[in-house]
Amino acid sequence: MPDCQKFNATSCNRKIIGARWYGRGISAEVLKSDYKSPRDIQGHGTHVASTIAGTEVQGVSYGGLGMGMARGGASRARLGIYKVCWVGGGCPDAAVLAAIDDAIYDGVDVLSLSIAGVGHELPGTLHAVQRGISVVFGGGNDGPVPQTISNAVPWVTTVAASTIDRSFPTLISLGNKENLVV
Repeated sequence: MPDCQKFNATSCNRKIIGARWYGRGISAEVLKSDYKSPRDIQGHGTHVASTIAGTEVQGVSYGGLGMGMARGGASRARLGIYKVCWVGGGCPDAAVLAAIDDAIYDGVDVLSLSIAGVGHELPGTLHAVQRGISVVFGGGNDGPVPQTISNAVPWVTTVAASTIDRSFPTLISLGNKENLVV
């Protein structure tokens, strides 16, 4: 796998031990609007990686609310990055399959994919599970109403956010001088 040659020193650390990108079948126009590398231009891949292996950070809050510590689910994990999605080009099945095959060959322990939609079975995921690799999907972003979970194939673990037992009341001052707490 290529190392961090195309990244500056502040963009690399020892968490990412390898990275690949899959651009075959993506139009030249789409490739111009994205990094021709494993680097993530929109931040989704970075977000997913941090929820998996993010290092502990103290003093995290949302606008000063809910102050505490944040970390990834397995903060000591190392990551292999396989970029298959492109801004304006989607996530072609052929790229997903090639990435999963490479991940199997590379000896990964877990595949975490945040790219599938309702009723869309990603090729290669059953193949990975049959080889002892845990496959984890995100549940989608359509809740919180019943029956909105995505990625319900039976051989993967699907994770989703849930409600929390606290609120973050915020004072809103309207132009007519009325104050509302929401």
